[in-house]
Amino acid sequence: MKKINFGIVGLGDIAESFALSFNQSEATLYGCASRTPEKSRAFAEKLAIPHAYDSYDELLQDPNIDAVYVSVPNLQHFSYCQKALVAGKHVLCEKAITVNLTELAALIALAEEKQLVLQEAMTIFNMPLYDKLAKLIANGDFGRLKMIQAPFGSFKEPIASNRFFNPDLGGGALLDIGTYAVSFLRKFMTNQPKIIATTMEPFSTGVDEQSVTIFQNGPEMGTVNLTFQAKMPKVGIVSFEQAYIQIPDYPRADHCEIFYNDGTTEIIEVGASSEALNYEVTNFLKVIAGASNASLDLTQDVIALLDEMQQRWHQ
Repeated sequence: MKKINFGIVGLGDIAESFALSFNQSEATLYGCASRTPEKSRAFAEKLAIPHAYDSYDELLQDPNIDAVYVSVPNLQHFSYCQKALVAGKHVLCEKAITVNLTELAALIALAEEKQLVLQEAMTIFNMPLYDKLAKLIANGDFGRLKMIQAPFGSFKEPIASNRFFNPDLGGGALLDIGTYAVSFLRKFMTNQPKIIATTMEPFSTGVDEQSVTIFQNGPEMGTVNLTFQAKMPKVGIVSFEQAYIQIPDYPRADHCEIFYNDGTTEIIEVGASSEALNYEVTNFLKVIAGASNASLDLTQDVIALLDEMQQRWHQ
């Protein structure tokens, strides 16, 4: 298999983190593009990327590019993922991959038609720790799942024009930090849950600033609490009949502690938080090589839940 040449579409902070962590023997960072040629050239020079393009479209039309990492603002994800697939490129797109399920369904259909790989760059679906925990859960070590708590709070300066609060850029807590919390919950629930109740407090621009949502899948229940105006520890708790798991910094978790009902505890360490974005690329390349694209099913479930939450808030 020849090396996969990656192009980066959109050169914000997350794109720089992606480039800095990129470490693959089977792939190379071939090029990058921003809205302005000057930013593309500066980014390429800073990160030793060999090709800088004058526009997104120029990058997408280069036959030397095999796959693209899309990291433009949320509302532009669909457009550039679609353009990339039409141009014959595999697509790894930053979260949230789309702002609604209709857009995602269209991209999935297009990827299938073109026989290309489409994935969301969701760290939770790629961290090795979660693979280890899935095996322990499947072995029945903890009993049946009962309850999940997934809080995520971050303080953002209340400036209406920035991307966190700007509706024209797909702002709001749900599509930024909420994707992590809902992905965490869906990762552990055995099937797609129902939304029992959800409530949201808007920012002055109309986007969601904070929310609380209750999910249920039979005996399994969970809560997702989000806010952009108060910090909360990103500690996920997954409770079973015989034990509960406490996972610090759950979006990029590399360790957790298990508390058993008999009073004993166990610490599990797998992987490294610093490699989170690189794990996404590794698994993406495995799918290109023929592995199952299992995380896309979870992504569909998560986007469906985000979609329903937003619809309920605006009824």
